[in-house]
Amino acid sequence: MLAVSWRDVVLAVLPSATLAGAAAPQDVAAAGERLGAALPEDLAELLCETGGVRGRGGLPVVWPVERIVRDNLALRPGALLLFGGGGADGDELVGCVPADPSRGIVAWERRTGVCRTVATDLADYVTRALAGDDLG
Repeated sequence: MLAVSWRDVVLAVLPSATLAGAAAPQDVAAAGERLGAALPEDLAELLCETGGVRGRGGLPVVWPVERIVRDNLALRPGALLLFGGGGADGDELVGCVPADPSRGIVAWERRTGVCRTVATDLADYVTRALAGDDLG
């Protein structure tokens, strides 16, 4: 849980970031129900404050609730909860393993199925992705 708002963090790192508009808490809760488990607390808070985040060039950092549900129902690889990424080629998606927060934020390469940790937690991922850091 952040001591400051997600909106403030996002706009401090990248003032040109696009926020989708706050998601209703009931929509975030309903997303968890559709996916079979509540969304992690930090992700739920980010969505309730921002609705999703786009970074440089409009690239998705954190998807809106609707896309989280849609893409997880269509693509979800095992225990990984996808919530962002897609980049220019759409091949690398980002998520977390809610049952094992120690794994941090994981990038999943759709073509190969390989997963690798790219950040320690959601705040680390969001700030580094918005700053343009190499998450590889």
